[in-house]
Amino acid sequence: MAVLKSWLAAATAIGMCLGAALPTPSTEDIKIIKEKSVNSNILFPVLPCGNFHLEEATIDDMQAAMNNGTLTSVQLVGCYVLRTFQTDFYINSLLQFNPDALSIAANMDAERAAGKVRGPLHGIPFTVKDNIATKDQMETTAGSLALVGSVVPRDAHVVAKLREAGAVLFGKATLSEWADMRSNYYSEGYSARGGQCRSAYNLTVNPGGSSSGSAVGVAANAIAFSLGTETDGSVINPAMRNNIVGFKPTVGLTSRAGVIPESEHQDTIGTFGRTVADAVYALDAIYGVDERDEYTLAQDGKTPKGGYASYLTTKDALKDAVFGIPWNSFWRYADPEQVRQLTALIKLIENAGATVINGTEITDYERIVSPYGWDWDYGTNRGYPNESEYTVVKVDFYNNIKTYLSELENTEIRSLEDIVQFNYDNDETEGGHPWPQGNPAFYSGQDGFLASLATKGIKDETYYQALNFTQSSTRNGIDDALTHNGKKISGLLVPPDVAQAPQIAAQAGYPMITLPAGTHSASGMGIGLGIMQTAYGEAELVKWGSAIEDLQKSTNTPYKRTLPQWRDFQTKNIPVYNVYEGSD
Repeated sequence: MAVLKSWLAAATAIGMCLGAALPTPSTEDIKIIKEKSVNSNILFPVLPCGNFHLEEATIDDMQAAMNNGTLTSVQLVGCYVLRTFQTDFYINSLLQFNPDALSIAANMDAERAAGKVRGPLHGIPFTVKDNIATKDQMETTAGSLALVGSVVPRDAHVVAKLREAGAVLFGKATLSEWADMRSNYYSEGYSARGGQCRSAYNLTVNPGGSSSGSAVGVAANAIAFSLGTETDGSVINPAMRNNIVGFKPTVGLTSRAGVIPESEHQDTIGTFGRTVADAVYALDAIYGVDERDEYTLAQDGKTPKGGYASYLTTKDALKDAVFGIPWNSFWRYADPEQVRQLTALIKLIENAGATVINGTEITDYERIVSPYGWDWDYGTNRGYPNESEYTVVKVDFYNNIKTYLSELENTEIRSLEDIVQFNYDNDETEGGHPWPQGNPAFYSGQDGFLASLATKGIKDETYYQALNFTQSSTRNGIDDALTHNGKKISGLLVPPDVAQAPQIAAQAGYPMITLPAGTHSASGMGIGLGIMQTAYGEAELVKWGSAIEDLQKSTNTPYKRTLPQWRDFQTKNIPVYNVYEGSD
């Protein structure tokens, strides 16, 4: 209750300073919605930020307003505080507000007044997923009560880079606890510390995860941009479901130092924005070599000197594009409504001059792509644990989490064994045992942790065979598909809602972007168009992603980003429903 009161006091004070009212749905609003079956974003209107139009504002818009004096960073933080207080009771995208945010913003305003602007993120508020360390007054817990009170040794490298870029850390975003590692059957977006995150598009269904709050906050216009993490789908999936841009980089392009790990072979830090440019500005700020993460050394000589924003372009570039469609690999698993919408968008891309080739398949897709949906233990489930991603991740997590915990202060949690025991000791909140003995949000208890615990972190022959198979088969598969008649093509267009697509990219450690491309009529949740590339192919993703986005915005196509409709905003079900399919 104390937290709620402090939010109320902060929001009221800031609202008085800005002269803003704080609208929330009235009884009459709710009556109209129910009587007319209307689902509309008018329930939670985005307030003007002084004379600045905050709704759907881009980072470029914010910079222009701050440069001409109609907006300050302090105002911007204040307006996002108001927006968060207006919406967070419903969507719960923010786990913890940074008490230093206003002072950081004031410092950035002072620098701007003195003629110093550090770059495109100067004074721009952002959030990070709660598994990304910040050395400040906030906690870093992966949503778990086990790490409350622990003290990190330093900022995560990506956070330090954003601070250097002048961005304003607004707070920590909610997430699926332990980034989905702990349980195999669970309520996506739930953590014991943060509670249930809900999508503003439909508050009853899976919001996407595990970077749930990062995507939900950006989609609801509650923050400018956000960082998330991905081991297998945790950037692409929530971005797609919340109708925003998600950019998942090559493993090793962004440092994982200071980030609560799952697997050193697949973990990567990605960005969320309402536009491609916004996501790319964030990427430009965080990528680079870091001595604390040896995987970043491999990027030397493979990244652009001027940053990735220099590859942002317009629809005119599409006349030179050649895209592949791996239909049998992924598209055949998409629901009919999604196929209709995405093929209509692809036809628009073709009309803009692009060449689209059907049948550019992932090599050996019959063996490596699960026909039954996302399954990170697909190898084991077909009798080959030495071909399973999960064989690798289970061992990696056991070892990687011990390394991370060794640097923390003010905690007795030092190993996976300690975490498992904590969850048993706190069954009601942390769901150590499967439901109904534990917590309904963690239906299968902590079976993911127990599977990792059983490995004891031993890297045996099966582990190394699985690592080699998953990496080599997916890398070869994607690289082969990106070559047609001896020539490299611009990218593979995929439906990211078919979770096997981002899964293959995740196992390869390859980059991927998802663009908003409409919504499902039944659930109201987002549909995305994904582009896959080879290692360090981010420049291609930026070029073609921004070109397609420009095409979407310059036409009357409905297959692009639309505002949330706040369906079933009064419902508080736990677990959330796993609804993925379209209307038919």
